Amino acid sequence: MSAASSEPVRELGAWRYPPTLPSLPESYHTVHVPKGVSFWRKALAFAGPGYMVAVGYMDPGNWATDLAGGARFGYTLLSVVLLSNLMAILLQALALKLGIATGRDLAQACRDHYSRPVSFVLWILCEIAIAACDLAEVIGSAIALNLLFGIPLVWGVCLTAFDVLLILLLQHKGFRYLEALVITLVATIGACFAAELIMAQPDLSHVARGLIPTSQIVTNPLMLYIAIGILGATVMPHNLYLHSSIVQTRKVLPDAASKREAIRFATMDSTLALLFAFFINGAILILAAATFHNTGHQEVADIGDAYRLLTPLLGTTMASTLFAVALLASGQNSTITGTLAGQIVMEGFLNIRLPAWLRRLITRLIAIIPAVIVTAAYGEHGAGGLLILSQVVLSLQLSFAVVPLVYFTSQRSKMGEFVNSRGLAALAWLVAGVIMGLNGWLLFGTFREWLG
Repeated sequence: MSAASSEPVRELGAWRYPPTLPSLPESYHTVHVPKGVSFWRKALAFAGPGYMVAVGYMDPGNWATDLAGGARFGYTLLSVVLLSNLMAILLQALALKLGIATGRDLAQACRDHYSRPVSFVLWILCEIAIAACDLAEVIGSAIALNLLFGIPLVWGVCLTAFDVLLILLLQHKGFRYLEALVITLVATIGACFAAELIMAQPDLSHVARGLIPTSQIVTNPLMLYIAIGILGATVMPHNLYLHSSIVQTRKVLPDAASKREAIRFATMDSTLALLFAFFINGAILILAAATFHNTGHQEVADIGDAYRLLTPLLGTTMASTLFAVALLASGQNSTITGTLAGQIVMEGFLNIRLPAWLRRLITRLIAIIPAVIVTAAYGEHGAGGLLILSQVVLSLQLSFAVVPLVYFTSQRSKMGEFVNSRGLAALAWLVAGVIMGLNGWLLFGTFREWLG
């Protein structure tokens, strides 16, 4: 274990400290990028990190808002799902650009820019957010195991601890194996919902109209509240830290041309992956709209209720089974990326190196302990409430990740020729402001509901 003890290096100008050990040192620059090959082979070499990030946009924490939006308001809020994903595409592109251009992930950049007290506070806030996100994934996986196999929620929560061993095994074999597992699980989720949509047979004309924003979203208070929930909970703060680190698994030369090429291909990877995440979130909303909205089940917002109603409404047990399989894949996928983000954040903010197994075990226990207590005491209802609480905690932390990211990438002294253009910087600050405002409104409404 080692910790940085040097004083700030003032002559660096843009940064307080020189670059230290890279994020995820066991995986840094381990993926070879071929030279002089076709466009598609080069794109394939950079494919992977975007899908690891995309799983955070289709995690169990997002399912409730998509289900509620579709069941209650049909296809109307599909435009909100699309808008939220476009915002995510922009912010993730900034995160990967920061990592490639500066050689620092977002956590390291915060440590190298802010004072130690500020960095420490940011680290604490980020650790809380990662624990909250991990909590959502643990509960989602436990609910899926309960629905599929009848495993009690408490035991399902405990079983999720074993994915730490799987992560260690695959990362030891190579980062590409870990990416392959994540992509396989993402494909599983996509296949399940594609089959669900075929069974549900949604009205395509209504789907198309749902992609166009309507003034009804603003004038209907309940619809606006759910829309804010979809928008506000979409961008996960830990994904920004994660993406700025895992893009550095590619062995990119330090010259400007190589970095520019890497940014281009990594952005392509990220954009395609997040468009796939839009398909998943959109599919959940469309499934809820087609199955529940016009059948007298507008109040469905709980994952368990949706699972139990799909079979009688669609006329086949396969519908419920596919839904639960997708939920299990989503939960397991998100725990993989969440534990990696935990390692990146601790190493980045504190420059402390812990054994990978210890870091991931700590992250998992922080999520499992409250989940076990609540599920043992209150069952599925308590687990659902804890799921909502985890999203509120994530909303609280989001601004502390988005604002530094947009600020760093808009500073020429830090980014050099890769700095955001004026137009891109203005758009990024606008998106950051919208997300912060919506999250603030969501939190206000949630607390008012609790107090009321």
